[in-house]
Amino acid sequence: MSNTETRTEKTIPVNGTELFVRDTGEEDLPVVLALHSLFLDGRMFEGFKEAAAGRYRVIRPDFRGQGRSAPAEGDFIHLDTVTADVIALAEALNLKQVHLLVQSMGGDVAFRLAVARPALVRSMIVLGSSACSEPADQLQVFREWVNSVGRQGFVGDVLRETMEIMFGATTLTNPDKQDIVQLWESRIAEVPKTLRPAMAGVIERGTAVHLLPQIKVPVFIVSGEEDKPRPVPWQDEMAEHLPNATLWRLERIGHSPILEVPDVVLPRLLGFLDQLEKNG
Repeated sequence: MSNTETRTEKTIPVNGTELFVRDTGEEDLPVVLALHSLFLDGRMFEGFKEAAAGRYRVIRPDFRGQGRSAPAEGDFIHLDTVTADVIALAEALNLKQVHLLVQSMGGDVAFRLAVARPALVRSMIVLGSSACSEPADQLQVFREWVNSVGRQGFVGDVLRETMEIMFGATTLTNPDKQDIVQLWESRIAEVPKTLRPAMAGVIERGTAVHLLPQIKVPVFIVSGEEDKPRPVPWQDEMAEHLPNATLWRLERIGHSPILEVPDVVLPRLLGFLDQLEKNG
């Protein structure tokens, strides 16, 4: 970890909890607020932070009950609570307007945030996400899986299944991608059983499709054709309901494009942001 990264890590009390936040801290730069996926944490945007150095202030909180933030209280973390946490964080940091960079659960939070605080959001980059609820016929399966994680943690079959959720089949079997696969497998294996309340909140999230027409800002959607938890039809539905969306679909990529093909994805994301900043 660099000295710069150490200086810009902080724990911020918000909304009755404490969030661990990585913040590059440049008050004169446009702000990118990066909201992570379930099972991962703010480290998933490390490559973006490095690519954006000198151009954007990048703020990466770990959600309540995840990463290095305070553990959850109770058995369930509602997404409305997580959204309120992010709003309180923005107020604590005196953020006036941000670009949102989000994946999966981060998207679930971002849609709710953009409607609750429209003046805060300048644009959105949405990776591996959707706005619909889990189908009823899948909910019981997922509930049992969440309970399994709560009992045994991320080991054995649970760890394997989680990796198959988070990464595309092509990435998992690509010899050239094993460094990133092994890195995140080791990190997920370290996630404690106490992730269970956050997991429960995500699978029981309910739909946000009805919110999408209210989101007028530019939205850039990055969709992997091998995305298992948020499949192509769900992402197409999201694009159709957003008034100002652009959809970019990647072949042979799964749920985590920013980790699976950063050399392809990062320049495109920065190009999207740079164009918005240029146009004012």
